[in-house]
Amino acid sequence: MPERDQRPLLPLWAGVLASIAGGLVYDLGFPGASVWPLAFVGIGLALVSLIGRSSWAAFHLGLAFGLAFYLPHVSWTSLYLGPIPWLALSIFQSLFVAGGAVLITLAYRWVPRASASRWVRLIWLPLLVAGLWIVREAATGSIPYGGFPWGRAALSQSESPFAAVVSWVGSTGLGFVMVALVAGFIEWIRLRGWQDLRSAIPVAALAVVAVAVPAWPTVAVGEVRVASVQGNGKAGYFDEREPGDLLAAQLAATEPILDEEGVDVLLWPEGGSDVDPTRSESGARIFDSLSTELDAPVVLNTVTTRDEQFYNTSLLWRAGEGAVDGYDKRNPVPFGEYIPDRWFYDAIAGDLTGLIQRGYSPGTNAPVFDLGSAVAGLAICFDVIYDGLIWEGARDGAQLYLFQTNNADFRGTDENEQQLAIARLRAIETGRSVVNISTVGTSQVIDPTGRTIDSLPAYEPGAMVTDVELREGLTPAVVLGGAVPVTIVLGAVGGLIAAGILARRTMRGRGEANVDDETDEVEAD
Repeated sequence: MPERDQRPLLPLWAGVLASIAGGLVYDLGFPGASVWPLAFVGIGLALVSLIGRSSWAAFHLGLAFGLAFYLPHVSWTSLYLGPIPWLALSIFQSLFVAGGAVLITLAYRWVPRASASRWVRLIWLPLLVAGLWIVREAATGSIPYGGFPWGRAALSQSESPFAAVVSWVGSTGLGFVMVALVAGFIEWIRLRGWQDLRSAIPVAALAVVAVAVPAWPTVAVGEVRVASVQGNGKAGYFDEREPGDLLAAQLAATEPILDEEGVDVLLWPEGGSDVDPTRSESGARIFDSLSTELDAPVVLNTVTTRDEQFYNTSLLWRAGEGAVDGYDKRNPVPFGEYIPDRWFYDAIAGDLTGLIQRGYSPGTNAPVFDLGSAVAGLAICFDVIYDGLIWEGARDGAQLYLFQTNNADFRGTDENEQQLAIARLRAIETGRSVVNISTVGTSQVIDPTGRTIDSLPAYEPGAMVTDVELREGLTPAVVLGGAVPVTIVLGAVGGLIAAGILARRTMRGRGEANVDDETDEVEAD
């Protein structure tokens, strides 16, 4: 292998700057800057900084990239609880990024040593690098306490030409494609030389066009009229309010649409009622009245208790029948809606954990409601970032999705826009319309192509009455489900191991230095 391919592309100091710049630029690809091409630039800067590095240097470069990305990306976590949760989350996630960077730098070291083939460099290496990026995303999305899938590469592309890819291979598959394209472009340049950059541009453009496939077509089977209400009540965790204030705010915002005809369902957001109508006769009468006036069921959200456990629950309420179905939030927010391993965290941050007095238990019931006129899939706030729950809803017959959320704790930040981008991708991924209703905003109705067809201004009370298309048929993303991330993760880990074994054999066959000899790194940096 040519000596230049064994050495870092950048001196270490420049690699550090590239990693930091890459993380900052990567964040600009996500809402709220929403300049989606910059996500590709950020990925490129991260990869370029890792080529030719030692494992120890790669770890620190990955950590720099992770911190530069996560610190601004989840800065909204500090709004009410201060810097400790924000710093803890950002540092913890960045450690995963650092570990992933080590795997990627090993791929850049081993694959060229395993084979001198240009096609291996142009195809196998980029695919392996992309797979290892996904290995890291899979780890952050599952470890610990269910993980934190926020910030996956695909979530930057909700309004880009690449968004349609999620209907075929889901968010994991789209992230894999994004990194593979960037890594392939880098390898083209490395093999042809920077002086031949112009020849790489048409190739990159052709790859982009080839990947920007149309979304998988699902089948239209009618429509339903959904009335959705954003009460803009004092729904934040630390907002001062009296019992019933949230219910009153929602009722006031609902009042103007009570004379609408042909409504099939009334949808309220997460935390829309601070009175549980299953335990309050007055609350039950209110929802009976709403259901009667609109001649439609009500989908509301409240706190319920069963067997001395608390649940964040959505109820399907019908006049005269009461709660005919319920869905308990499947993925309560760790350190927000409950404290895992409380004995441990109370000991090290008791002042903060003490603020969370009531812990929610995770639900187990199906995430669908039969509205009579349609079957609706459900997700409550944080639920929306978990692939499995959304796929389950579609497989259980959902013809549209009703997402309920409460963003009141993050007023004035990018959090609500980041969550809305996820909801938009879910519409495309499943080929279903999505009604995303928030207590305070951002509330939108999104069609199966990801287009916004109705919306409400954030931080203002209001209501929408929208004719929402129903769809049937499962997209490849839903059918394949977890097979895509499992295949990518296992393939990447297996590919890296194979590259290491082949590289060692090749080097020994040539009688060269140990495959893990990193003196070139020391000399270069």
